[in-house]
Amino acid sequence: MSRDFLAQMAASSRTRAQAARAACPPEEMLRRARAQSPAPPLRLTPGGFGLIAEVKLRSPAAGSLAESAGDLGARVATYAAAGAAAVSILTEPERFDGSLEHLRSAAAGLTPLGVPAMRKDFLVDPYQVAEARAAGAGGLLLIVRMLQDTELEAMIAHARELGLFALLEAFDETDIERLHRLTARVGGEGLLAGVNCRDLSTLAVVPERLEALAPLLPRALPRVAESGVTSAEDARRMGRAGYDLVLVGSALMRAPDPPALAADLLRAGREGRRHSLGQDARDGGAAGPSGPK
Repeated sequence: MSRDFLAQMAASSRTRAQAARAACPPEEMLRRARAQSPAPPLRLTPGGFGLIAEVKLRSPAAGSLAESAGDLGARVATYAAAGAAAVSILTEPERFDGSLEHLRSAAAGLTPLGVPAMRKDFLVDPYQVAEARAAGAGGLLLIVRMLQDTELEAMIAHARELGLFALLEAFDETDIERLHRLTARVGGEGLLAGVNCRDLSTLAVVPERLEALAPLLPRALPRVAESGVTSAEDARRMGRAGYDLVLVGSALMRAPDPPALAADLLRAGREGRRHSLGQDARDGGAAGPSGPK
């Protein structure tokens, strides 16, 4: 997932946004977004530890993870029953075999269960924020290094207007520095700060980056560890490192018993988080983050 890969994904995303605009003008898409009933809020437990379970059919690094979406409603319902704070749905079609229809189906199944669906994609246009809400999403992912500051601010403002939370994804110290400057300008309402530990040049997962970068993240935002979490012990380490949530996709897609793995991740992560909070208290550290409204 090199910088060239991100550039290719951005170009593809713009092409998709342009095609969507031609099929449904922005004014109509915004009307559809505003007509949606409010999405469930992100299920955060103050001082706790949560799971964003992800549905993805393919990964450029790991290859195929599922032959088809299958019974998507049943899968997301099991994630909700296991205690997921949200369910992330890949909508990128070319490299991840995703679609907006998957998002619509997942949101329809999750909303009655009180769990939000999150659109995960390479989003580059505020139109796509309205598109996500019109499909029933309660949140979305924004990749910091793919967007200029003005673009990020516009998309965050649009997300807030439509009642969506936004997971801001960083890969390194430079991205995190931008996160600090961004939140100083726009505030932290409805925002989460995530670290993706995938190496952008090789696609390899580098789990130690999660622990190295955790202390640099804005402490006022819920912190999310992305990629590299496959076991209960990984989740425990993330809790001890100070993360409030983990986003797990491939491991759950491959697990013979996804609900059991989700339960193990949550149990171990909460054990680690309690240790982290106890250490903060002994050190006179700051309280845990406030969650998205």
